[in-house]
Amino acid sequence: MVSSLLQQVMRHENSSILELDGKEVSEFTPSKPREKWLRKRTHVKIRNVTANHRVNDAVFTEDGQQVVNGRFMYGPLDMVTLTGEKVDIHIMTQPPSGEWVYFDTELTNSSGRISYVIPDSKRLGIGVYPVKMVVRGDHTFADSYLTVLPRGAEFVVFSIDGSFAASVSIMGSDPKVRAGAVDVVRHWQDLGYLIIYVTGRPDMQKQRVVAWLSQHNFPHGIVSFCDGLVHDPLRHKANFLKTLICEAHMKVFAGYGSTKDISVYSSIGLSPSHIYIVGRPTKKMQHQCQFITDGYAAHLSQLEYGHRSRPAKTGGSRMVLRKGSFGLGTNSDFLRKRNHLLRTISSQPAPSSPTGSHAPGHAHGHARPERTQSQSESERERVERGQRSMSIAASCWGRSGSTKLEHGGLGASRAPGGGHGGASRAREVGGTGPGGK
Repeated sequence: MVSSLLQQVMRHENSSILELDGKEVSEFTPSKPREKWLRKRTHVKIRNVTANHRVNDAVFTEDGQQVVNGRFMYGPLDMVTLTGEKVDIHIMTQPPSGEWVYFDTELTNSSGRISYVIPDSKRLGIGVYPVKMVVRGDHTFADSYLTVLPRGAEFVVFSIDGSFAASVSIMGSDPKVRAGAVDVVRHWQDLGYLIIYVTGRPDMQKQRVVAWLSQHNFPHGIVSFCDGLVHDPLRHKANFLKTLICEAHMKVFAGYGSTKDISVYSSIGLSPSHIYIVGRPTKKMQHQCQFITDGYAAHLSQLEYGHRSRPAKTGGSRMVLRKGSFGLGTNSDFLRKRNHLLRTISSQPAPSSPTGSHAPGHAHGHARPERTQSQSESERERVERGQRSMSIAASCWGRSGSTKLEHGGLGASRAPGGGHGGASRAREVGGTGPGGK
């Protein structure tokens, strides 16, 4: 009963209602009505199992090929594959206007995959674009983001399990966030770097992991997963980062992780002075990296006042990555259900300095240091919007069931963290994290 109520509440609070300049933009509605399954067996196969669709986050250059890759499965362990069925592809081509554009319809192959190449006539320019792929048969869907960058854009990479969480178990309980981790990630985002999150977990856990990032209000970024269960996740991390450097022509500036990630970051050309490792220092590795021994708060103080960080050098300074997080961001003009990484084509340079809103003096942290200032700001915004959202409640609650957009892909994973109202409720019933249900 509690689970059912929470699903309804979260579905309402995270409905795709945007607000732009005080005007409401209607929620996403599938462009194509539901149809019968192309294969008769499909109806029987997916009965009593929930969707676990996912679409890979991707990064491209302006002149490179732009491809959307997704996989459509059902069941928590990918027990059922959606084979030979229609999937409609929608992209918000002008965020944050909220106008979803239907691009095409593709059929899933025998492994439930779709690989759609965006035609040259519809090529996307510099920016960050939400993607929604909807299954025609039941209107379950998967969300993702396509990021188009100029050549030479810089990024900072974080290993989720190695640098943020205390637990690395795949099916364990919800791990706690290391104190000050969110502030450090936001520091780099404020300087104009693209945030890259890497993990050795299989992509079937995308919903769970992104929900955990959302719950703890981590800044928005590209999240990379392994393609299924692999025997060498470190090699996957290295290959993904090499692809960003070689094919997307990006530059890595710093990397965070555990001692296992040192070899990964060294293989992509990071110098030891820009490899930050969480854990106890060892004599064997002390010359291969910089150990974070006094916690993230002290490390953030060193970054801000020790001149160890600088503003990102984006190609042509045409792209500004605004503040945004997997939870509720600080930009009230674009209240999407999970994050607000927006694109602008501008002649303005990237921000030249951090916001200075951190508290580096709390080197050791006190009462729940993971509650960052950005989170408290979001709490105030949530209270201010509380009365305004009540007027929409009745109509949203009704529409949420009419479109049958059930939990699937990134949209489902965002539900627990779409703002702090949902996040707090998720924590009250045990939380939803990389290891928890």
